[in-house]
Amino acid sequence: MTNVTFLNPGFFWFFLLIPIAIAWYIWTRNNQSATLKMSSLKGFSTSKSVLGKLKPVLFVLRILALSALIIAMARPRTVDISSQTKTTKGIDIVLAIDVSSSMLAKDLKPNRMEALKKVASEFIESRPNDRIGLVLYAGEGYTKVPVTSDKAVVVDALNSIKFDNVLQDGTAIGTGLATAINRVKDSKAKSKVIILLTDGVNNSGTIEPETASDIAKEYGIKVYTIGLGSNGMAMYPYSVAPNGDFIFRMMKVEIDEQLLKNIAKNTGGRYYRANSNAKLETIYDEINKLETTEIEELKFYDYDEKYRPFLIFAGILLLLEVGLRNTVYRSFI
Repeated sequence: MTNVTFLNPGFFWFFLLIPIAIAWYIWTRNNQSATLKMSSLKGFSTSKSVLGKLKPVLFVLRILALSALIIAMARPRTVDISSQTKTTKGIDIVLAIDVSSSMLAKDLKPNRMEALKKVASEFIESRPNDRIGLVLYAGEGYTKVPVTSDKAVVVDALNSIKFDNVLQDGTAIGTGLATAINRVKDSKAKSKVIILLTDGVNNSGTIEPETASDIAKEYGIKVYTIGLGSNGMAMYPYSVAPNGDFIFRMMKVEIDEQLLKNIAKNTGGRYYRANSNAKLETIYDEINKLETTEIEELKFYDYDEKYRPFLIFAGILLLLEVGLRNTVYRSFI
């Protein structure tokens, strides 16, 4: 038997009586049979009966039966535990990600976009009980994945992100935020959250970031903002070579931190600056801890009682001992 537990382990203390019983048996064994004193045994055969030699077997049977009874009273059993989780108060989260050409900058390894994809994938997989959506923006924005509970779809969409000029280049923070708001504004979830990431300044789009921030506040949507990029200079893509590859050079990092701070403060969120891979990972871990989901866990216990074989074994041994004592060994008692 594996994974056996005992409901009443206190009964094992009775095993302390067994050595006492054995000692008592050895001490009194010579007085357990009737004796007759005679001056001489020359007229009797001195051969000993085999049954007489095996008489201690009765005591062994009784000790084994007692041991089996003690184990049975301790109630050995195995348990199969199954659990079900029920999300009582979930969270709807939209990741609004800047996918402009500057996300190819190499101050994070191997570049900003790949570093983000790795960390964001881990964040998504760590939220099994929430719904998550994905919005991409550059000079304009669109919904890559609507809010869904299918994390595999979101992760696959995230990993497929690349700079491909599908969107007009630029950084339309207001447009990206407004697009994300549309994904969750009518949600019935306990909490609605947008994680807005950018590595630049707002320089395009038809919606002002401040206006989008006010709309998010009106709908009770909390916005966490992340400014991505090292402080100072970084290797930026600034032109395209004839073969289609980007040409990089050192350029100054420009992030409108004050704007991102205002958006976060206005909506009850927080602003973070990610200037390294490790810092970016730390930020997502902190957001993961701040936005917790209430989960009800139900556990089901299926017990399989194992005391019956011990009880049956003890009964068989006792019946055997009583039977032998009252038949074969009757004349010896």
